[in-house]
Amino acid sequence: MPTKYPNSDHFNGKRFYNPTQLEENGIWRTLKLLTTINFEEWPKKTQNEKSNLIKNPLYKNQIAITFINHATVLIQSGEINILTDPVWSERISPVSWAGTKRVREPGIQVEDLPPIDLVVISHNHYDHLDLETLKTLNRKFSPKFLVPLGDKELLQSEGIPNTDEMDWWQTIKVEKKAEVTFAPTQHLSARGIFDWNRSLWGSYMITIGNRRVYFGGDAAYSSHYKEIKRRLGDPDISLLPIGAYEPRWFMRLVHMNPLDAIQAHLDLGSKLSIGIHFGTFQQTEEALNAPVEELKKELLKAGLNLSNFIVQKEGIAQIY
Repeated sequence: MPTKYPNSDHFNGKRFYNPTQLEENGIWRTLKLLTTINFEEWPKKTQNEKSNLIKNPLYKNQIAITFINHATVLIQSGEINILTDPVWSERISPVSWAGTKRVREPGIQVEDLPPIDLVVISHNHYDHLDLETLKTLNRKFSPKFLVPLGDKELLQSEGIPNTDEMDWWQTIKVEKKAEVTFAPTQHLSARGIFDWNRSLWGSYMITIGNRRVYFGGDAAYSSHYKEIKRRLGDPDISLLPIGAYEPRWFMRLVHMNPLDAIQAHLDLGSKLSIGIHFGTFQQTEEALNAPVEELKKELLKAGLNLSNFIVQKEGIAQIY
């Protein structure tokens, strides 16, 4: 029970909430979704291209981005290696024998990762906070873990002691290597039936040297993006979710579609945005390749440069 946190514009003493969201999906709309959802057919397995990790040291102010799968991204610089929402499990579920199963293997296997210094978690849904993966990373690398308010106790109960939890707009320095600010998003949290919104959700602005990388986590479109730019500056690179968006009557309150993601890119003033949160787990109605195809179509329709909002192949590192 997160009653130890002070009341705020996103916490009422019992639960966290979205100050940007007047409308709620609620139990009846959720039941309607569960009884009417119509999934497009996905393949049982989809192959990745051969992975390509960074072998040579990075120069000062270079950033390497490797999209691993879903919302899992490896961010590398000469000073620090960071993982976002790491998920290597076969299923995103409370149990290992049932639930949504991956159709695509991670672009990089855990044993091939470079030493990880920092792990950031956007919220506690199973496709973003994967305890088995976090325990593996803790055993292998002993990194620092950053989580939203309400999730520290969960990690520490699983033997992950080096965990700090963060509120919106709070900033933490990671030694002399990076500065990390936890920023708002419009979303929700739960790992069961009775813990809805008992922990917070959000995104991260990560400053490494003079470069800013924004990890958008999982979010609906909201006014937060303009506020993030105003308070934290425009990112050099933004990792923005583009998938799990149909049907819109339900998903628009929790997930952006590609058009929303483009607007978030513009609101942030991002120099480069990279799409994440697609093509690994079938969670919603759209087809496997729909997010990537829709992103390109909407960029062309808006007359925007395709090179400013891209999609990377899983496991293929790019230096920026």
